[in-house]
Amino acid sequence: MVADGKSNCMPMVKAMIVLDSEGKRITVKYYTKEWASSVKEQSNFEKSLFTKTCRTNARGEAEIIMFDNHVIVYKFIADVFFYIVASPEENEIAMAQVLAALTESTSILLRSNVEKKSVLENIDLVLIAMDEIVDGGIIFETDAQQVASRVTMRGKDDGFGSLSDQTLSQAFASAKEQFSKHMLR
Repeated sequence: MVADGKSNCMPMVKAMIVLDSEGKRITVKYYTKEWASSVKEQSNFEKSLFTKTCRTNARGEAEIIMFDNHVIVYKFIADVFFYIVASPEENEIAMAQVLAALTESTSILLRSNVEKKSVLENIDLVLIAMDEIVDGGIIFETDAQQVASRVTMRGKDDGFGSLSDQTLSQAFASAKEQFSKHMLR
């Protein structure tokens, strides 16, 4: 496997992209220098990707395609489109696990209310979940429960299984505080 010209034994993600039903960016994380040069290049890629995939039926199961010399694994939930981008050498199953971690942890964190409005209102939670799943392109966690647990800073011993016991405002306030601290560094 090759990422940025270096030989690699770990699966690498090139990008995680979340778009709305019109193909507009909700949030993205790019992990390679390939798109680092300009936001315009990123935007063009996102528009092309959306145009290619918007008419497919990726609502029940994830879909996998080759697009613009990239492996793309994607899934739509309501009016939110989730994409994982990787090089052609990467394992599609590993990328599908990353996508499942992103979509399932987002669903857990948003209490199954995955739609554009709730994602935007809780973008900090989604961004933290993305960071828990992939860092610098390296996959760290694909267990959605673990990701959601880390985002809300509750371990299994803390009763994460009963997330409903924690009020929504407490969970968001805690996550926003951590996100703010991270951004101010």
